[in-house]
Amino acid sequence: MSTVDPAVIRVTDLVVEYPARERRGAPVRAVDGLSLHVNPGEVFGFLGPNGAGKTTTMQVLLGFIPFSGGCATLFGEDVRRPIARQRLGYLPELTYYYRFLTPEELLRFYAQLFGLGRSEADRRIDQLLRLVELEPHRARLIRTFSKGMQQRVGLAQALINNPDLLILDEPTSGLDPLGRMKVRNIIQRLKDEGKTVLFSSHELGEVELVCDRVAILHQGRLRACGRVTDLQAEHQAGLEHIFLKLIGYGEVPCA
Repeated sequence: MSTVDPAVIRVTDLVVEYPARERRGAPVRAVDGLSLHVNPGEVFGFLGPNGAGKTTTMQVLLGFIPFSGGCATLFGEDVRRPIARQRLGYLPELTYYYRFLTPEELLRFYAQLFGLGRSEADRRIDQLLRLVELEPHRARLIRTFSKGMQQRVGLAQALINNPDLLILDEPTSGLDPLGRMKVRNIIQRLKDEGKTVLFSSHELGEVELVCDRVAILHQGRLRACGRVTDLQAEHQAGLEHIFLKLIGYGEVPCA
C-alpha cells in the first residue's frame, strides 16, 4: 500500500546539468546529487555562495527548468506535473511590476489570474495589504515606493492564492535594516499560520533569527543541513564561521 510523503519538499539525488559553453566540452553540473527535505510548517533557509546551485534548485521546484537525474516532489507530487505547483507561491530575487499600478490594482490582477471571485479577491487583498503593512498605501502608485515597500508588494502577490508553500529567492536583498525586519516579521507570521517557507539568503543574521533548519550548498553539493543550534554545537562556531569553513574560505578563526 502506497503512503503519502509527509514532506512538503523532497529532493533526492538531484542532478542538474547545463550544456557546455564550448563545443565538445563537458556539461556544467549546477546541482550534483542533492538530497534534502522540508517539513510542513517549517521555515527552511537555503544558503550558499553565488553559483552554489540554490536558484537552480528553486527553478527545478518551480518547473522552470528540467533536471538531469534524481527526483524532486512538492506535496508528494513530481514537480514536472502542474498539479504539484497549485499550492505554491513564489517571489523571485529580481521583481518587476507595472509601476503605473497601485498595490490594490496589482493584487486584483493576480487574483483574476488565479480565478478568484470578486468577493474572495476583495477579502484576500484586504488581508494581504494588512499583513505586509501597506493598507494605508493601497491606492498609491508602485513607482513611488521604496525598494522595501516594493518587496512587500511582491510578498503580497506571492500569497494571493493562499499557498501552503512559499518560495522566496533573496527576499531581503538590498533592503535596509527596517525593511529586513518587516520581511522577517512577515515570514514569522506566515509560519504562525502554518505556512511552509523556503528561502535563500546571504543575510546569515536573518537566517539565524527566523529559520527552523538550514542547508548549506557549495558547488552544487550539500555541505551541511540541520538546525542552526545543532550546527553551531557540532562545529563550535557561529553560523558565519560555519558557512565560510564549509565553502572552503581559508582558515576562519572562531569568535
